[in-house]
Amino acid sequence: MKASLFLLSSIVSLVSAVSVPRTTEKVDYTGFKALRVTLPESSSELEAQIEELAIHVLNPGVAEHLDVVVSPDQVDAITALVSDTTVLVEDVGAAIAEEGELVSSDDEMSVQAVPQESWFTAYHPYADHLTFLRDLQAGFTSQSEIITTGTSVQGRVLTGIHIWGSGGKGSKPAVIIHGTVHAREWITTMTTEYLAWQLLTKYGSDATIKAMVDKFDYYIIPIVNPDGFAYTQTGDRLWRKNRQTVSSSTCLGRDINRNWPFQWSTAGGASTSPCSETYKGLAAGDAPENLGLRTQVDQLRAGRGIALYLDVHSYGQYILWPFGYSCSAVVDTNAAYRSLATRAAAAIRAVSGTAYTFGPSCSTLYATTGSSVDHIDQVGDAKFALTIELRDKGTYGFVLPANQIQPTVRETWAGFVSMVQDA
Repeated sequence: MKASLFLLSSIVSLVSAVSVPRTTEKVDYTGFKALRVTLPESSSELEAQIEELAIHVLNPGVAEHLDVVVSPDQVDAITALVSDTTVLVEDVGAAIAEEGELVSSDDEMSVQAVPQESWFTAYHPYADHLTFLRDLQAGFTSQSEIITTGTSVQGRVLTGIHIWGSGGKGSKPAVIIHGTVHAREWITTMTTEYLAWQLLTKYGSDATIKAMVDKFDYYIIPIVNPDGFAYTQTGDRLWRKNRQTVSSSTCLGRDINRNWPFQWSTAGGASTSPCSETYKGLAAGDAPENLGLRTQVDQLRAGRGIALYLDVHSYGQYILWPFGYSCSAVVDTNAAYRSLATRAAAAIRAVSGTAYTFGPSCSTLYATTGSSVDHIDQVGDAKFALTIELRDKGTYGFVLPANQIQPTVRETWAGFVSMVQDA
């Protein structure tokens, strides 16, 4: 890729790792372990104790078990609390190293006009992802444009790409795709970029893709949490939230996916503690990144409408639809969602055998209040609004090795094609 002219938890308790936010030193996870702790029923006090001992909770909100990162000197303390404990990752620092070095666009392998598929063999610095978008768009100026929607806490512009086909720009209902809502989910950055890359580079040669692009306008933002993402590359690889300050706390960050206004005030699907991985914020929509995303959604709803919204996350291998705020409420279009998700999961499995679980968000995984899919289904009037949780199931979790990027993006593409055809 050539150098561009443009640079582009339902558990309400303290998470000790997130309470050390202002360090400028890069966190070294050498010797730290990732543990899966199976919890007995009605164990909120025990959960709080474990979270205070852990550095990060990797799956905040899951009731049956917690995946936690623990320093070597706290492993015995956790196993003393819960005997049913499994080691997922023996050395988190080694797993991060196995993920691979960041590959810069200055490297020879990525010097070309339009990005090639080799881009999807390594992870890349934040600035290079912006270059990727600029260079991709520059190769297809008649059917794409760079879009922006608001800025982050630290002033980074939320940047994406708009793709269209026959009928011209803005003439079709919207497909919106958001990636890297949670900063540590690097595979989502690569996957959302792959969807954009396929739509543009194969439009002229693949009849299926041409039909997809002619059917909808696509609005793809690979990194909607740029401050958090940048911080995972310079400070803490396992950071989740944005980097917003809280006046009453030394802890940083809001969970952008617990900050959407719809059902934000409902209890049980987010945290009111600024130190929690799922901190919902002081008020609905008070994260500037969320404001930018809502502005995009509102504009597209008022235009041709939203056919499909896809919020791309990792890990766990799930396809989820509303509702997250309640495990008993049923969305009116539940049957249509189930039909779409069933076929998408089958399409993914047909590529590589990877199995996805699917169902309503709360009853299938855990409660989430102030979530994007609930808001965009109900307030954005989207025909379909889904979360997809990519590979894997915890073996590597958020530090999926680079050699799994291509298998992941290819199987996800198959699922995405199925979703678009059903939307």
